[in-house]
This record gives sequence, structure tokens and C-alpha cells, in this order.
Amino acid sequence: MAAEKSKIPLHVAVTMDGNGRWATKQNLPRTKGHQEGLTVAKKIVKAAADAGVKYLTLYTFSTENWKRAQEEVGFLMNLIHVHLIGELQFYKDNGIKIRHVGDISALPKNIQDDLNDAMEKTKDFTGLTLNLAINYGGRDEILRGVKKIVEQGIKPEEITEETIRSNLDFPDCPDVDLLIRTGGEFRLSNFLLWHVAYAEQVYTDTLWPDYTEEEFLKNLEMFGSRNRRFGKEK
Repeated sequence: MAAEKSKIPLHVAVTMDGNGRWATKQNLPRTKGHQEGLTVAKKIVKAAADAGVKYLTLYTFSTENWKRAQEEVGFLMNLIHVHLIGELQFYKDNGIKIRHVGDISALPKNIQDDLNDAMEKTKDFTGLTLNLAINYGGRDEILRGVKKIVEQGIKPEEITEETIRSNLDFPDCPDVDLLIRTGGEFRLSNFLLWHVAYAEQVYTDTLWPDYTEEEFLKNLEMFGSRNRRFGKEK
């Protein structure tokens, strides 16, 4: 059963964890897990758009993921490249706006070009905004934001929460309402540290390649049942 429209979170963030472990359980190479994970990601993007979610942020590749084996990193970069080119029509057909969050300058040139092209071609769409967190780290985002503030010469006494927010990667995006993490781990892993301050959190043992649209909608329903007080008493 779909969640009530009035209780749909505005901004959902997902840590797509468990691709490698899924592949290992299937006696398959880790790369196969990432391929399956990408297939699932597309389904969840469509489910989020259909459910009325306005912002969806997917933790695609973290600043820490560069520490993985070179072959796996290379495969992931190529997978992102192929997806951005091959699935652009999918985003156009569904009116989905693509944005990148993270340090784009450290990505391979072809990935930078792919992202910039996808963002330019979808910038006027008014449906779901899909934030692709690629080469993203929460601490790195805050650090880069602080550097921007220093470069602007803003005095310490003039710095407010809005000053910080406006210098982060996506200042016009609302805070995360619902954070979902698959794969059975219970930690943030440096994801959206500023933006999840009051996010409701759902952790599932389901490995990402096994995550379904039905489970996603159930997670949205769980959000609708939460009592969000934001530090106040109702």
C-alpha cells in the first residue's frame, strides 16, 4: 500500500550498501553486485518520483571509496559514465532533474563532462530532483564550505547557520527528512552530516541489490508514522 501523499517525505537520502556482499553470496565478482545495484537504483528513482518525493539523494561514490582496489574503482567510474549517457532519456521521459553533490574537480574528466551535460539537459525539469553524491563526503563538503566563507572575507560574528548552508553543495535543497540505509549497517558513514540533523532514519538488513520498490514504499510509510518534534514538545 502506498504511503499517504500528505505524509511523503520531501527529501529522501539513501545509502545504497551491500553490493559487494550480495555478489559474494552469489559467488559472483563484486562488479556484478555494482551492476545489479545500479539496476535497483533506477527502479527506486522511478518509485520515488511516482510517490511524490521531490528530492532524492543517492550515496553513489564516497571520498573514501578511492581506497578500494584500483580495478573496482575503475569499474565504478565506467559504470557511472555508461549510466549517465545511456539513461539520460529515462530522466528526460520522467521529468527528473539531475544534480551532482560532492567535489566534482577530483573526478575523471569524462565523468565531469557527463555530469555537466546531464545537469544542463535536465535543469528545467520540475519533477523529482535526483542528487547524485559522487566523490562526496560530509566532512569534505563542510570543509569546502568553510573555505568558501573564508575566501569571501566574512567576519566570524557575521557567520550564521544560513551562511554555512548557503556555501554547501546544494543550498537550495531542504534538509533530509528520511535517511535509508540498506545492508544491515547502522552508521552514517560520512553522508550528509549537516543535512541529516533531524532526519528520521531507517536501517534495513536487505542488501541493496535485493531492495525493492515495495520495501521503499514501506519505508516511506514508516516515515509517515513517526512523531517529528524537532526538539519541541507537541
